[in-house]
Amino acid sequence: MSDEHAREKQEFAFQAEIKQVLHLLSHSLYQSREIALRELVSNASDALDKMRFVSLTDESRRDCGPLEITIEPDEAARTLTIRDTGVGMTHDELVANLGTIARSGSGEFLKGLSAEDKEKARLSLIGQFGVGFYSAFMIADRVRVRTRSYRDEAGWEWASEGTGRFSVEAVTDPLPRGTEIVLHLKEDAQDFTSPYRIKEVVRRYSSFIPHPIKLAPGGETLNDQKPIWVEPKNQVTDEQHERFYQHLSHRGEEKPLWRLHLSVDSPIQFHAVLYCPASNIERLGFPRVEHGVSLCAKRVLVQSDCRELLPDYLRFLFGLVDSEDLPLNVSRETLQDDTVIRRIRGSLVKAVFDRLERLAKEEPDAFQTFTDQFGALLKEGAIVDVLQRERLAKLVRFESSQKADGRRDVSLDDYVSRMPEGQKRIYFLGGPDLAAIEKNPNLEVFRKRKLEVLYLTEPVDEFVMNALGSFSGKPLTSIDSDDLDLPDAPAEEEPEKLDESKAEPGFQRVLTLFREAIGDRVREVRESHRLTDSPCCLVNADGSFSTQMQRILKMANQEVPEASRILEVNPKAPLVRRLSRLSANAEHDGFIKECGLQLWSNALMLEGVTPDARELVGRIQGFMDEAAEKRSPLIVP
Repeated sequence: MSDEHAREKQEFAFQAEIKQVLHLLSHSLYQSREIALRELVSNASDALDKMRFVSLTDESRRDCGPLEITIEPDEAARTLTIRDTGVGMTHDELVANLGTIARSGSGEFLKGLSAEDKEKARLSLIGQFGVGFYSAFMIADRVRVRTRSYRDEAGWEWASEGTGRFSVEAVTDPLPRGTEIVLHLKEDAQDFTSPYRIKEVVRRYSSFIPHPIKLAPGGETLNDQKPIWVEPKNQVTDEQHERFYQHLSHRGEEKPLWRLHLSVDSPIQFHAVLYCPASNIERLGFPRVEHGVSLCAKRVLVQSDCRELLPDYLRFLFGLVDSEDLPLNVSRETLQDDTVIRRIRGSLVKAVFDRLERLAKEEPDAFQTFTDQFGALLKEGAIVDVLQRERLAKLVRFESSQKADGRRDVSLDDYVSRMPEGQKRIYFLGGPDLAAIEKNPNLEVFRKRKLEVLYLTEPVDEFVMNALGSFSGKPLTSIDSDDLDLPDAPAEEEPEKLDESKAEPGFQRVLTLFREAIGDRVREVRESHRLTDSPCCLVNADGSFSTQMQRILKMANQEVPEASRILEVNPKAPLVRRLSRLSANAEHDGFIKECGLQLWSNALMLEGVTPDARELVGRIQGFMDEAAEKRSPLIVP
């Protein structure tokens, strides 16, 4: 083609059903209009990367001047201009690259390079699908592209209204090397002439483009955040990490509790930084957090909240993952194959657990702070994540009768290490709070034997115990269970045990009268071998949920099978001894039955369950009347 002919204005038809394709690109492929600016900035960055490569490989092009991107809004003219000092395009490249949908200049450029050249220039070209440019028609009803290649002195202008045709003509005035895209904005896209809007979009999507992005007029640099995740760990300062964490979390001057800085080469190459906040806002009554880790492809944001990168129970972490191996679809917003994400996720989860285990071992105070804030979320993970359950079981913490100081700092490993010889189970007891738990009569034998009991004060704890089932080969057992399988008492306790085991002769008759009075409200009334002071307690038949678990499920409006309860009666309790003596006279049977009903009601109330109020009040009133008139069999004349 002669220069004279080429310099005349030429009309071309797009090499596709452009009306349908542009409609798809601008209305269906991208989910947000601001993506148009992201794509054009990314294309400009590609052009600068190519110019940098040329300067490294061509001695005559070594002095290529500043490599930068300028964005210039014009509210009066309703235009937005994106300008770069990259390689630019010749006439033929302009026609080929912008006249064919899905033809990518970056892709063609890469094909012409050897593997050695690619590594030498460390190219990180983003636009490999050739469709990002056409997202401009999401916000513009006319687009002009003015460009001059580094290989040519002549400049060219491409123009289209996205209706099926485009024109190319020579630019008579001198053009600097690079490309200038002028968007004549649609009426409903005037917000893109606002400097504030431009800053918002660039800082969200393109903060880490490796070339300066400047806002004209004034020349303010919009992407001053250094991409620290690709830097060697030992070259990134604490201050830089803190600044980046604040950039991601928007939590003012808060410093992260701990961090991870990863560079992984196998099986998938990626860089990542993860930060743990110092506080959990869910504990303050805020709604469940839904943020995820940002996902980047070659420093350009793909998803700002990619929840697939970490399991839900690690949702409190802030961070960023950047990979060149992502199989993106053409919109650069979703993935064609989630295998890569699964592998990245596996590496991230392993790294998080490694970090937490080191923290627990080397910095117990910091780990305690973490547990106080996020321990409940790790317990959530122990319930739902079967693959990681073993590691999570070692990280969760509970309160314990060993300390009873209100601190959740006892691990299951700690408990097992303190178990006396012969103990085959790990014992726990749940309740609404520490005070309620410590009043539970089921604890009496454990206190006497000095056997440790884990206190479950968080609702999630019960679900953790049910999910784990056992730890280190030892079953997890609620102490209000029917079968405790207690270890043998120490030898020095045996004489006392034999002496205390002597029940009054009438004790079995008392049990019979209690059974008659309580009826089928319990499965069984029997002698207790776990109580030392209290007259009675309720225990759950083998296989039933613990009392606290039943309460939690009912509060959540879940259907819970009617618990099979057993009333255990302590023959050594003073009240029961007195009733045993009274049972010798049948005239006292009615009174003993009333006492049985009241003891059963008392046991329920200790668990936080209120029995029939009218029946309860009436019975107590009867006891009071008898006592006032000195007619109670318990009153010794």
